[in-house]
Amino acid sequence: MADPIVAAIAFDGISPFHLSVPCLVFAEDRTTLGLPRFEFRVCAIEDGPIRTDAGLTISAPHGLSALDGADIVILPSWKNLEVPPPAALIEALRRAHRGGALIVGLCLGTFAVAATGLLSGRRAATHWAFSDQLQALYPDILVEPEVLYIDNGDVVTSAGVAAGLDCCLHIIRARYGAEAALRLARQIVLSPHRQGGQAQFIERPIARTENADRFSHAIDTVRKTLHATHSLDSVAATAGLTRRTFTRRFQKTIGTSFGDWLIDQRVALAQRLLEATEKSMDTVAFEAGFGSATSLRQHFSARLRTTPAQYRREFSKNAQERVAQAPR
Repeated sequence: MADPIVAAIAFDGISPFHLSVPCLVFAEDRTTLGLPRFEFRVCAIEDGPIRTDAGLTISAPHGLSALDGADIVILPSWKNLEVPPPAALIEALRRAHRGGALIVGLCLGTFAVAATGLLSGRRAATHWAFSDQLQALYPDILVEPEVLYIDNGDVVTSAGVAAGLDCCLHIIRARYGAEAALRLARQIVLSPHRQGGQAQFIERPIARTENADRFSHAIDTVRKTLHATHSLDSVAATAGLTRRTFTRRFQKTIGTSFGDWLIDQRVALAQRLLEATEKSMDTVAFEAGFGSATSLRQHFSARLRTTPAQYRREFSKNAQERVAQAPR
């Protein structure tokens, strides 16, 4: 089978960092991690060399025609937010979408995706500082300024900077499984999984103090024992903090509540168990800390909008496809 094609759009004035996000995730050979070898294309809107906003000049080997046949098309950012994108780009994106491509707008790239009409009546994310502007320009879109990324199935949008990496990792997870996404995250030293509904934040390093070390140790202990019962009070006590101080520090450091974080960690573990084992739903629920298959289904569906059984079936399908695509 042909390698999946991933096309990233480049334009004059693009940020090298934003362009590097899809390059990091899709351009390198990751077959040893259980991922396919992607055919990665950087596609320029304009002819000639591309000047970046950092003073670098790059040459893109492809034009917009290379979007045809792509499986994933990514707009890493955008410029001139008040000016509509070129008609050629809008048509190329619409044509790629009609051909079955997943359209992805990272950070300000959401503005260019919005101009195609593909987000009309749907939810979208972008950098929080530009959410009001996106809403004003496209009032028929439900802009959610607090989230990291939003997956509409055929169109995915994300918040700014680091959230673009979270979004790309989410795409890997959705298409190729939690275990492959976890291995990739470890290799590029990225947080293994941040749910799209989390607030726009970056986990902050914890200062090296005695209390901070106990705080970090308490969190690590929870990660390693997700099957056990963990209450806010018991974890706060392990950290040597009052409930109120622990809650405030956790929110500031991690960017979400302890309860939501704990569910996210347990759902991620359940995903790996569903993919890598044939354990019963009751066993998966117990080992992931949910206690019952009913609780597992409720939280799994709320977070991932699918059932554990359907997720396992889909992963098995993806696993078979990866085996078929692997080089002999």
